[in-house]
Amino acid sequence: MSKHLERDVQQLHRRLMNMSGVVEKMIDDAALAFVERRADLARQVLSQDEQVDAVEVIIEEECLKILALHQPVATDLRRITTVLKINVELERMADLACNIAERAVSMQDYPSFRIPPRLIDMVRESTHMVRMVLDAFVNSDVGIARQVILSDDSIDEDNRRIIVDLKAIMSQEPDDIDAALNCFSASRHIERIADLATNIAEDVIYLVDGEIVRHQHKESLRLPQA
Repeated sequence: MSKHLERDVQQLHRRLMNMSGVVEKMIDDAALAFVERRADLARQVLSQDEQVDAVEVIIEEECLKILALHQPVATDLRRITTVLKINVELERMADLACNIAERAVSMQDYPSFRIPPRLIDMVRESTHMVRMVLDAFVNSDVGIARQVILSDDSIDEDNRRIIVDLKAIMSQEPDDIDAALNCFSASRHIERIADLATNIAEDVIYLVDGEIVRHQHKESLRLPQA
C-alpha cells in the first residue's frame, strides 16, 4: 500500500468509525425514548438524521475517489468496498432509529399502555448486536461477526411473537389499537436493525477472509467446538 493510499484509507476509517458511534447512540437513545416514553430524547435522535445523511455522502465520495485515484487491489480493494457497504447499512440504521423515535413521540398519548416485556427484551438484544458488530469491524473479529449472524434468528422469533401478542391485544382492547400499532411498528424497525447488523457482520467476514457468506445456512457459520 502506498503512503498516499494508506493515509486516505486511515482517514476514511476514522470517518466511518465516527459515523458508527453517532448511529449506535441514535439507536440506543431511540430505544430508550420508546421504552420510557421520552419525547425529548426522541426529538434529539430525529435532529441527528441530516448529519448522518451528510456524512454518508462524504464517505461514499471518498471511497469512489480512492478507487479512481489509487486503483487498489486485493485486501485494499476489499476494505474500500466493505466500507462502501457498511456506510449504507449505517445510514439505514439511522433512518430506522428515527422511525422508532417517531413512534416514541406518538406513545406520549398512551401513558397507561403497557409495552410488551418481550419487546423490551428484543430492544436490548438488537442494540447488543449492533455494538457487537461494530466491535467486530473495528477489531476485524470474524468470530464475533459469526455470533451476530447467529443471533438474528432469535430477534426474528421475538418479532413474530410480539406481533401475535399485539394482535391479541388489539382484538380484546379496541381502545389500545393505536398504541399497539405503534409497538408493532417499533418491533418491525428493531427487527430490521438486527438484519442490518447481520449484513455488516457478513461484510466483516468478507473483509477479513474474502468469503461471501450471504445466504449460507446458519449451521455452516457456527464455530467449531474446542
